[in-house]
Amino acid sequence: MGDEKGERADNPGVVAPPPLIFAGALVAGLLLNRLRPTPFLPRTLSRLLGWPLVVTGLLLGLWGFREMRRAGTNVDPYHPTTAIVERGPYGFTRNPLYVGMTLIYSGISARANASPAALLLPAALHVVHYKVIKREERYLEKKFGEEYLRYKGRVRRWI
Repeated sequence: MGDEKGERADNPGVVAPPPLIFAGALVAGLLLNRLRPTPFLPRTLSRLLGWPLVVTGLLLGLWGFREMRRAGTNVDPYHPTTAIVERGPYGFTRNPLYVGMTLIYSGISARANASPAALLLPAALHVVHYKVIKREERYLEKKFGEEYLRYKGRVRRWI
């Protein structure tokens, strides 16, 4: 735990909760679209893609959440990680919760047919990559050493 000497707390020190990063960009994009509607998909494709992406993202996120709970580790990045989770979706992506949030964001953008929201997704992913994932990876490497490095070598960051 941190103290007056400035030692870091037992967490990765992410810049903001990832759901807030995604939600902030999505809300901003939807508001901009409301001011100036700018569709980016044909109406039929918008309807066809939207809900399946949202549902797939929710299912993947819930599955990842359940596996973290099952492993007895914290989901909240402001609390210590107590285990490397390798079961379930963590067998094919190191970040199923972020992949799920990306799918949900994409589905809502598609269903709303909101070009500004879609265009803000890369900015949200940039912040998540550099200010969340990279910090989490450094933290996990320091905390778990070779165990995490082996896992990192076997499983891709995204998909």
